[in-house]
Amino acid sequence: MTDIETTEKAKITEFVSLRAGGQGYCVEITSIREIRRWRTVTSLPNSDKSILGVMNLRGAVIPIIDLAARLGLQITEVGPRSVVVVVAVGNRVIGLLVEAVSEILSIVADEIQPNPTQGHDGNDGQVVGLVSVEEEMLKILALDTIVDRDAEEVA
Repeated sequence: MTDIETTEKAKITEFVSLRAGGQGYCVEITSIREIRRWRTVTSLPNSDKSILGVMNLRGAVIPIIDLAARLGLQITEVGPRSVVVVVAVGNRVIGLLVEAVSEILSIVADEIQPNPTQGHDGNDGQVVGLVSVEEEMLKILALDTIVDRDAEEVA
């Protein structure tokens, strides 16, 4: 492999595309631990509306967050394609309820556009970039800003 090929390969990032609140998003594949079918969770009293409860995942209790609700969209109605995307954020593991997971995308860094409203729309950097895939703009999520102290208090 030549130096040019190595440099080009290093600029490619893989994302998993998903749907939440009827909109397209993607997260870096390196953050995803597994994708599980939706199942009922144990709810906790007095928690934020986006925190659905907790789930036992092979002996570990993890919080389950409704991604759409966390992003300020409507609460997700569980359907046949609904899944929980288990992600690692720092040293924490959490589950995100989403409407569906679509595909793995290999995106060249030059194709990622910065979020033009970042810092002005009050989302504290939840959407760090945009990428055009076919006819849709997918929003690249920064998971560390989505998992705030409310979710950390659950576990």
